[in-house]
Amino acid sequence: MQIGPYRIDPPVVLAPMAGVTDKPFRLLCKRLGAGLAVSEMTASDPRLWQTRKSLKRMDHEGEPEPVSVQIAGYDPSMLAEAARFNVANGAQIVDINMGCPAKKVCNVWSGSALLQDEPLVARIVKAVVDAVEVPVTLKIRTGWDRQHKNALTIARIAEENGIAALAVHGRTRADKYEGEAEYETIAAVKASVRIPVLANGDISTPQQARHVLRVTGADAVMVGRGAQGRPWIFREISHYLATGELLATPSPADVAAILLGHLEHLYAFYGEHAGVRIARKHLGWYAKDRPENAAFREVVNRAENAQDQLRLTRSYFEALQSDWSLAA
Repeated sequence: MQIGPYRIDPPVVLAPMAGVTDKPFRLLCKRLGAGLAVSEMTASDPRLWQTRKSLKRMDHEGEPEPVSVQIAGYDPSMLAEAARFNVANGAQIVDINMGCPAKKVCNVWSGSALLQDEPLVARIVKAVVDAVEVPVTLKIRTGWDRQHKNALTIARIAEENGIAALAVHGRTRADKYEGEAEYETIAAVKASVRIPVLANGDISTPQQARHVLRVTGADAVMVGRGAQGRPWIFREISHYLATGELLATPSPADVAAILLGHLEHLYAFYGEHAGVRIARKHLGWYAKDRPENAAFREVVNRAENAQDQLRLTRSYFEALQSDWSLAA
């Protein structure tokens, strides 16, 4: 898949997720096979750009290209300025958020709330595309609710105003993350435009990724929640798409090596205190779907420093590896 001058290979992309796709996680997912990793959304309000959180979100030093940064807001001129600011800070692709279903985002007429106002969508897209020389992409849902699915109209607006690629989550804003994503709308969008289309929603296995590409005709898949606690999903999907073969499930020792490296990067990036706190949600995701998960989370969440968090995590996975080796 081509986005402007950038070839996205493999066509497996990490979706932007607030509070998740920070620099340590993006770097990890790229190392484990993601062809592109989009940043968590950055605010378009310039009054927020110098906060510690925003400065961390805009840190792209050492990040492999292309660097894709998502911006969120509702004012065309403000979003245009945010695009210019982020490009000056290293963004090589600017992504506009019209997909977030969170109430606090939609209540300020941002994210997927914008899908209710098609003329405003057109003004925003044109303003951002005109503001920067880099490719601009757009992420949307299928509509505001099931009675108002307008992804086809939004897609045409996007294409007419210079959007370089379009990601579509197969749910409406009203659906949030409930039920199953539908792919018929994504297929219809793909058939109606010439720009690359990325299919998003409920892609958590290599087999599902191939199915979604087949039924939608999309140029790439975008993985969100399926990568939480399983960042190796990108190499699993890309290998399966290329060969039709499934990679072996990583052993607990393999997972521990990935996770412990992730924790070290979090401490280095945020500082120990914040890094330990941020690591807790990732630890929960890595250990999910295991019967001993609850006990592990309870213990690890009590760790107040990096040394204890690393020690407890290491011992947990060593025990899992011992059981795994016996079972093998």
